Amino acid sequence: MPDQTAETKSGPPPVVVKKYANRRLYNTESSSYVTLEDLAQMVRLGRDFVVYDAKSGDDITRSVLTQIIVEEESKGSHLLPESFLRQLIGFYGDSLQGVIPRYLEATMTGFARQQEEMRRGMEQALRPFSLEEIGQRNMQMIERAMSFFTPFQPGAPGRSEVEVLRAENAELRAELAALRQKG
Repeated sequence: MPDQTAETKSGPPPVVVKKYANRRLYNTESSSYVTLEDLAQMVRLGRDFVVYDAKSGDDITRSVLTQIIVEEESKGSHLLPESFLRQLIGFYGDSLQGVIPRYLEATMTGFARQQEEMRRGMEQALRPFSLEEIGQRNMQMIERAMSFFTPFQPGAPGRSEVEVLRAENAELRAELAALRQKG
C-alpha cells in the first residue's frame, strides 16, 4: 500500500478509504461502508481522505474525486460550464498539461481565500452589537437629546464653541484672582 504519511497542513491525517471490487467504499476510520455522497460531505467539511484500491493498493483518490464531480453534475448542480470542460479536455496531451494542474490549484486556492475573507467581512458587518455597545450608544443619544433642553450647558445648541471657551476662560480667571487675594 502507498505511503500514508501525507497529512493535511494543519489537521489530522487523511481518512483511509478502501474501494473493493464490488465498488463499495469502506471507511477504515469509522469501520463502515460509505457512499460517494458521504465522501463529498467530508470534502465540504474540510476532512481529507485518500482512496486505495483494496486489491492492488493503488491510490485511486483522483478518480473517486472525479466520480463525485460527475455525480454532482448529474444532479443538476452545474458548476462547471461546458466551455470549461471542453477546454480542460483539450489540454490533455498538450504541452501545457503539466502546468495546468498547478495553475488551477493556485487559482482555486486564491478564490477560496477571497471567499472566506468575504464571508468573515459579512459576518463582522452583520454581527449584533454587544449590550455594552448598545448601552453606550443609547447614553450618547440621550445626552445629545438632553442638551437641547439645557441651553446653558457647554456645547448646547445656540452657543458657539468660541462662546463656551470664553465663558470657561472667564471662570478660570475669576478663580485665579480669588486665589491671589487669599494668598
